[in-house]
Amino acid sequence: MDNIWKRRWIGLGFAILICAIDQYLKWVVRVQLDLRNQPGGLYELLPFFDLRWTQNFGISLGMFEATSVEMRWALVLVTALIALVVFIWMLREKAKGDILGLSMILGGALGNIYDRYTWGYVIDYADLHFGTFRPFLIFNVADAAITIGVLIILARSFLVPDKTATKSDESEPANTPAES
Repeated sequence: MDNIWKRRWIGLGFAILICAIDQYLKWVVRVQLDLRNQPGGLYELLPFFDLRWTQNFGISLGMFEATSVEMRWALVLVTALIALVVFIWMLREKAKGDILGLSMILGGALGNIYDRYTWGYVIDYADLHFGTFRPFLIFNVADAAITIGVLIILARSFLVPDKTATKSDESEPANTPAES
């Protein structure tokens, strides 16, 4: 197996691992802690971090909220198509860093798609706060993985030199002493 395909398989495995961790933690919140039926749906872990039951019927930042069964399935379809595009992109990608970012996006997307398909909403539970200040909305592992994956892709696109420029520079012959 060549090295590029090995990276892609590792990326796919990492995506599955992220999805599994996300689903496990959602199971803990839903079943073990039963936050859905707790007063306020709250479990205080640290002075700045709580587990808080939240049902997200929308997508990022609660936008495009599914208010009907048809809209729910439309969101499942759209997010599944996006996940498919990310999967195909990951299978075509060669750079380790890009495969890492894409695998995080794919794993997070699969976790949230599973929720929306199964429950009709995405389970969010991670509540980071400093007093009353909340730098983020309530989120889950899948959301965090998607965000970090997107940041990796963006950082690499802005900070890593263009791959095609690097290849063309390497293919040019070096200056000979007569040309200098």
